[in-house]
Amino acid sequence: MSNILDAFKEKQAEARVYTGKKIKVGIIGCGWIAEAHLKSYLKCEDVEVVAFADIVPGKAEAFAKANGVENANFYLSDKELIDNEKDIDAVSICTYNRQHAPCAIYALEHGVHVLLEKPMCVTLEEAVEICKAEKKSGKILSIGFQPRFDENMKMVKKICESGVLGKIYYIQTGGGRRMGIPTPFGTSFIQEDTAGLGALGDIGCYSLDMVLNAIGYPKPLTVTGFKAGLFGKKPEYLQKPEYTEVFGVDDFAAAYIRLEGDIVLDFRIAWAMHCDTPGDTIIMGTEGGLRIPSTECWNGSIGGPMTIYHNIAGECVETVIPECSNDGDNFDKKIRSFIDAIEFNLPSPVPSSQIIYNQAIIDGIARSSDAGKEVVIEIPEI
Repeated sequence: MSNILDAFKEKQAEARVYTGKKIKVGIIGCGWIAEAHLKSYLKCEDVEVVAFADIVPGKAEAFAKANGVENANFYLSDKELIDNEKDIDAVSICTYNRQHAPCAIYALEHGVHVLLEKPMCVTLEEAVEICKAEKKSGKILSIGFQPRFDENMKMVKKICESGVLGKIYYIQTGGGRRMGIPTPFGTSFIQEDTAGLGALGDIGCYSLDMVLNAIGYPKPLTVTGFKAGLFGKKPEYLQKPEYTEVFGVDDFAAAYIRLEGDIVLDFRIAWAMHCDTPGDTIIMGTEGGLRIPSTECWNGSIGGPMTIYHNIAGECVETVIPECSNDGDNFDKKIRSFIDAIEFNLPSPVPSSQIIYNQAIIDGIARSSDAGKEVVIEIPEI
């Protein structure tokens, strides 16, 4: 009996002994998301942030000064930083979407570990090239999905893996904002030549990861998708009226995705809409269903207690799963897990082998929308 009970106990992590050696980190791209990276790195006693790069002259220097970092080096490109910082161990890539792939590939090719902000990139072809560079380098590549570290997200995964839902066959997921096109920091999120993706890449990748990670990331097979920019040309939805002239990405997307294992995924995402939510996340199985309440603005967690719908002794019952409390900041955990992976030679916390499927779906939605028909997802061997 004790052996059976032991199987349900949480495995205790092995004690880690820190050597005292500083992991030297550089930050590429000094926009607003870089500030979150930097603040988390500064909390790590075994990390030294030694360099910053940004294509805007003076921006990296101002960024470091504003955050109290001294004795760092500054560059105008990722290549300059990596070529000159011979002892650097890792970089955080916090550029706009279209620079994710070239920056990540260059860093990996030069033997540097990479924490790559989401979305992984813009196209599936770029994701494949990133993964090839990672494999050849032998270095750690982790993708910036901090919701993975939220205790409620972990609970979703535990419920799916427990078998209480039976065979999962249908998932509805997504999220959105009523008025939330991100322009407070300029136009890099909404221009096609910098972002490449709109709501799909900004928050769509998160909602896809929530459910795909919970069910073991099955391979996507086909996609019927739609995307459009329906609100971005309206001045009242942007920070400044003149931003409408450069808006060129999606602010809404929806798709029907077939996954391996006879699972269908019904997806929708929005930066702006005339509704409070496009719907709760629902995971349906042959033995039970799980409802995950949506949030007003997709924030990487849940909007309230979850409910499992199932039958007991022939009666329809509901089991409410209370919200879990989080110990610490999820962004700090994202950074700490990346540093620990480097220091203790651990697997990538958010591996590219999973997120390439996420990127393949996003790419498939865009291709299907452009073609006006269902498309097949083909992911080449890495």
